[in-house]
Amino acid sequence: MSASAQSPKQSRTEWLALVLAVAASFALVWFATRSVAVLAGFAGGTIALGGIAFLFIRRRGPEPQAEWALPDWSVTVAAIARPDAGMCITDRAGRLTCANALFESWFGTGQSPPKLDVDGPSLERLAKAARTAWRDGLGTADLVEGAQGRWRAEAERAGRGDDYLVWRFAPLTVADPIADTVRAIEGKAGRAMAKYGIAAALVDADGMIRSASPGFVERATGDPRALVTGKPFVSFLQQDDRERLSWAREGRRGAALTMYYVPVADPDGPEPDMDETPSLMLVVDAGIAIGSSPERDVPTAAPHLEALLGQLPLGLAMADRDGHMLFANPAFMRAAGMEGEPPPPYPTDLVVKEDKGALSDAVRRFAQGPAASGDIAVRLKHQPDEPVSLSLAGVRGLGEAAVLLGLTDSTEETRLKRQVAQATKMQAVGQLAGGVAHDFNNVLTAILGTCDLMLLRHTPGDSDYDDIQQIRANSNRAASLTRQLLAFSRQQTLRPEVLQLPDVVADIGQMLKRLVGEKIQFTITHDRDLGPVRADPTQLEQVIVNLVVNARDAMAGKLDGHAKLTLSTRRITADTVRAMRSEIIPQGDYTALVVEDTGSGIAPEHLGKIFEPFFTTKEQGRGTGLGLSTVYGIVKQSGGFIFADSEQGRGTRFTVYLPVHHGEPAAAGDVAKAEPKAAWGGGGRVLLVEDEDTVRAVAERALSRAGYTVTCASDGEEGLELVQQGGEFDLVVSDVVMPVMDGPAMAKAIRKLHPGMPVLFMSGYAEEQLRKEIDLEGVHFLPKPFSVQQISDKVGTVLGAR
Repeated sequence: MSASAQSPKQSRTEWLALVLAVAASFALVWFATRSVAVLAGFAGGTIALGGIAFLFIRRRGPEPQAEWALPDWSVTVAAIARPDAGMCITDRAGRLTCANALFESWFGTGQSPPKLDVDGPSLERLAKAARTAWRDGLGTADLVEGAQGRWRAEAERAGRGDDYLVWRFAPLTVADPIADTVRAIEGKAGRAMAKYGIAAALVDADGMIRSASPGFVERATGDPRALVTGKPFVSFLQQDDRERLSWAREGRRGAALTMYYVPVADPDGPEPDMDETPSLMLVVDAGIAIGSSPERDVPTAAPHLEALLGQLPLGLAMADRDGHMLFANPAFMRAAGMEGEPPPPYPTDLVVKEDKGALSDAVRRFAQGPAASGDIAVRLKHQPDEPVSLSLAGVRGLGEAAVLLGLTDSTEETRLKRQVAQATKMQAVGQLAGGVAHDFNNVLTAILGTCDLMLLRHTPGDSDYDDIQQIRANSNRAASLTRQLLAFSRQQTLRPEVLQLPDVVADIGQMLKRLVGEKIQFTITHDRDLGPVRADPTQLEQVIVNLVVNARDAMAGKLDGHAKLTLSTRRITADTVRAMRSEIIPQGDYTALVVEDTGSGIAPEHLGKIFEPFFTTKEQGRGTGLGLSTVYGIVKQSGGFIFADSEQGRGTRFTVYLPVHHGEPAAAGDVAKAEPKAAWGGGGRVLLVEDEDTVRAVAERALSRAGYTVTCASDGEEGLELVQQGGEFDLVVSDVVMPVMDGPAMAKAIRKLHPGMPVLFMSGYAEEQLRKEIDLEGVHFLPKPFSVQQISDKVGTVLGAR
């Protein structure tokens, strides 16, 4: 009913009050004037005004009502008609407003949820859920028990004014522990128990066998196919004068037995009636049950149980009610970082001091409370920085064993996570280093070219000559650093050849001895039958020199005659790689380069950072931090792998694995091929395309001084437009990376107009990488930074080859 609707009684009362007010007005006018004419005029005016008001109200009609003020409960009933849950709606007074069919079938329509026909605790839970819902918007009752079943109830506040509660009742499925036990002992669980000497049978309250495991049938009858269901359980056992149990079929010489029984009932249900509840009987040989050795000093687990758990790959251990460790399988000890060691007296001996109290409380709780399971995060002594999850479960009916502990070996997973994180970080740093080096090369090209042009106007002895030479020398030093960054990012130009690693070592052997000095015992050894490798010999020499120099510096504090440095080459077969079980190195044949020293070693916290650029542990002024990063880039660009193993105070070993080359002895297919030598008379028309103004200006002046006619363009589109407009050129010299249209896209478009046009690319990136990305034949490369003489000679070489 809307707020504007009125009952008939209320309407009559209002009309009576109006009539009395009008009569009182007439009486007041008569008393004041005593004139019939005045009274008649007042009455006529009042009647006229009343008529006009009545007509206006009639024309205006009744007050409009809001649509939501008239709820359509049929729509609500249709909305809550769910087949899987009983639903109803109550108002603030707790009255039932509407309900779906399932709720009516369970509880009827005469009661609202807080007043249902259920037991007392359920009513209290429903009332608490209602109060919580009115206060917080949502309330739950986890268990509601009645004559029709068991439910979980939920109440949610709803309505525009939050004046209603929407109730949902979900039925709770009742577990059948008896059926589950039958399936278990007749299935794999029963066969597993039989394998380790445990016979199991499910016995009804009247003593008859309802089900039995294969082990029980065979021990009780001698025939694994015999039928024992429906027979008395005690008929298969006998008891002597000393109340010792044994199998009846084995007679007096039968082995003594220990028997455990567990009532089979729902642990979450009501207390079972022992006169009607079946029991699970576990029969094992006496003397092997847990806790069967009263004279022992240290708690032990059953040998058959140790044999069962010891073969599992899962880390499992057992503890008694007092927290003593009864047993731990090898997988548990390996996960705890104590592989090969005996189990400690207490589980708390495995964790750090701060976690001992929490673990001790958890073991005591699971040992003494109801059978349950859970997890706790602890930090192991051998791995104090990374918490692990330790599972605990309360077990019953196994003598002293009260808690089962589970621990998974996460060492390999942690190691792989660190390797993936390190590889990802190195890749990101490499991309950053390559981009920085490329931009620096443009700057250095302009500086070196400007210095060369200035030196052409200044001769030795001029006041500015030495200053220009100093600028040029520092620029060359900066160019060397950028080459190292490019090496780390695997973007430098390599000249790979098929070679023998001992030959490279022999070429620089004398230099290495001078670098190492006389106070360090320096030894070089080689294996027989080493496979050839394909690498740039110059860059490989740099790898060896950097590793040897780092080893020498690491032994600076041990120059007392005991410092030793060993450089060796080794043959690594595919079988050796397979035995290493490495997740990084693919199986195959390798030639390894090993540099080992007896220096101070590398701290564990630094070992994962040694290949990062600009990371160094040396004092300021003794290293840039680019040596090992350069080694890393050269090795990876050559298809190899490098690993560092170190122990503080004992030394470090670097191992470089280079794949054996199984192709032709000649380096056929090498990316960097020797350019043909040809005489060039000089002169020619050159299209120079470069987006960096300073680099373009230096290159233009250098080529113009060499006698070439140079036409410049600031990007690829402008260069292509010059050719399309009829420009005649003998050579296109272009940068690779440019905005809008890059060098390769421009070269392809020009080749469509002039198929034989030679192209010379200038770039700070690796020639090998560029050739893979640029699908063009007959192109040439000039690495940045370059000097005035280098670009002039390169242009002459390309035109001469044409």
